[in-house]
Amino acid sequence: MELNLDGRVALITGGASGIGLACVDAFVAEGARVTIIDRSSEGHGIAEAHRERGADVDFVQADLTDEGDVGRAVQRIVAARGQIDTVVGCAGVSGPVGARLEEIGASDWDQVMAVNVRGNFLVTKHTLPHLQASSVGTVVYLASDSAFVAYEGMAAYSASKGAVVMLTKAVTADYPSIRANALCPGIVDTPMSRADMGHREGFDGTGFPVIPARQIANHVLFLASPASAPINGTTLVSDFGYLARPALGSLDFAALG
Repeated sequence: MELNLDGRVALITGGASGIGLACVDAFVAEGARVTIIDRSSEGHGIAEAHRERGADVDFVQADLTDEGDVGRAVQRIVAARGQIDTVVGCAGVSGPVGARLEEIGASDWDQVMAVNVRGNFLVTKHTLPHLQASSVGTVVYLASDSAFVAYEGMAAYSASKGAVVMLTKAVTADYPSIRANALCPGIVDTPMSRADMGHREGFDGTGFPVIPARQIANHVLFLASPASAPINGTTLVSDFGYLARPALGSLDFAALG
């Protein structure tokens, strides 16, 4: 299948680690011109390593929760690239894991919403004119199957990913010339997932399926490419069929009364 991403200018948030880094590698392999936006300075080294191999990758350090930072970052990218064709929103945080609602501080809740929702909103807002000017303007947000299934102790994360799914639909409704979709994976092998789940050395032998980050990046490539042109304003769930299976076997019926 031809993805036809050669020469495409792709802005990838959270591209210094995890799924974002896998997306950087995947877009580079398809010939795209990539700009990483991340709050971590590690993006400098990642971009430099790609340039040494002949790829067109640069890095802009920015706080995606700060509108001034985002606006300046987008201006820098357009000044250097001349255009933005694709936005991939990978930046995200888990927030308090294992905390019930009454145990979550308001500041912790706000931080999750700021990064996972406000960050995507701000990047989209400031890239809109350039996406509309592009003949192939596309947005792919990294949401989660947590947008549809609430896991115990992850209220802030689940709520934020549900908001990302609806942001996707709102972009499609408001801007017909831009194609926007959300990707909702299950558990992905990233440093964040390993830390959250207590498997810092990896997921081998855990007894549940885990998705390699590069496989998720391949899904993103498809959603960003002309090969998926009719797909718009929706979500692609990648979770080994987890959402399709009934969960009755795990319910405590006595507790339900």
